[in-house]
Amino acid sequence: MGHRRVFGIVSLLSLSLLLATGGVSAAPQTTVADGPPAAARLSDIIRTPPSPDRARMNERVFDRVWIEVKRSYYDPHLHGLDWDGARARFRPQALAATDERGLYRVLNDMLRLLDDGHANASAPAAVRRQDSQFERRAVMGLTLMAAEERDVWSVERVRAGSPAEDAGIEVGWRLNQVDGQPWAPDLEVFEGRTVQLSMTDDAGAPRSIALTPRVMEGIDPFTADRSRPGVLVLRIEQFDAGLGRWVGHELDGLPPGVGVVLDLRANPGGRLAEAESLLTCFLPRGQVWATRTGRRGRAVTLRASGDCGGHDAPVPNPVAVLVDKASRSAAELTPAALQEAGRGVVVGEKTGGSVLIAQDTNLPDGGRLTLSRADFVTSGGVRLEKRGVTPDILAPRTTADRRAGQDPTLAAAIAALAPSSEAARSGQGASAL
Repeated sequence: MGHRRVFGIVSLLSLSLLLATGGVSAAPQTTVADGPPAAARLSDIIRTPPSPDRARMNERVFDRVWIEVKRSYYDPHLHGLDWDGARARFRPQALAATDERGLYRVLNDMLRLLDDGHANASAPAAVRRQDSQFERRAVMGLTLMAAEERDVWSVERVRAGSPAEDAGIEVGWRLNQVDGQPWAPDLEVFEGRTVQLSMTDDAGAPRSIALTPRVMEGIDPFTADRSRPGVLVLRIEQFDAGLGRWVGHELDGLPPGVGVVLDLRANPGGRLAEAESLLTCFLPRGQVWATRTGRRGRAVTLRASGDCGGHDAPVPNPVAVLVDKASRSAAELTPAALQEAGRGVVVGEKTGGSVLIAQDTNLPDGGRLTLSRADFVTSGGVRLEKRGVTPDILAPRTTADRRAGQDPTLAAAIAALAPSSEAARSGQGASAL
């Protein structure tokens, strides 16, 4: 098992989950022989029974997932589900799968019964991409968001200088198929190997695009923007190791009147410990901000703690937090805690409501099961699961805004911090920015 996580894992199950920042990609590969034939389709192989080795691995993986849910899910009653009945229904399908994609589709069909956005089985290829998302790797340059309809993914971002930008792909288009297969998080791409994308543009017209992935440097998980006088914008892609320390160092020497914007949009969550460390930058150390309750019913109080880059006390700077419907888990817990404490203004659109505390389990084939291990309520007693965080200021960013290079969410946050920012410009040494 891995560390405690509150992480909105990319899956076929979860509504509006944003994929790993930097694009639909895999670790760098250079030879065509490294991957499956581009023309392979599920429909071509579904009639072929699995090999004995494939069937045995399917059995091991399925049984590990089923047992782990039965013995470790945070709700021992599994929301009233007949889990033995689920095994009888899905196990034959899993054992008959001829490849990883078929197996993990069955696993996620079963996990969907939990109605839990964290419950997800990631195939080995998806795990490799997740683990290398901030590394130098082959990419198409697309960031996709799952729609409410199954197997429907829309373009949320197009990376500058990427093959996708070169091909003229635009935000809002739908990606339907790659090389004739429905796109899924386990689909790998390789440097130099051209793929054929079947897309639908905003007008509903079909688009067929040949795109050749290439290796690009990874995107930084945390970035600081000091380009605006009196405002420091901290963009956080996910709650990764070292986040609290990094934020603390960025706050070193910052004049008290300078506004701090935490951009958590499209942030799927991450490490709970880093959420605690980040909160310690803005809340008094030891202040209660949440309670988690595990399978055995024992409640544990969560307090602001951890490493904020050596800061012993919270900074006094005014804070705004940017969120959207793709902000998940730790990216919901953090704004909720600051909002309840009266310590920050939340700006954007309502979050996804996927905040159970989850943990990873490695599977026999290199895949990964993510499963909720604890329930969560805020210090005010609010259960955010299926509810989400409602912003203080509603200011969504539309597809048209993205295309025009406009960001009304950030603009609204800066406006909310304007009195403090103005004070910083006039007398608090804005040159620090």
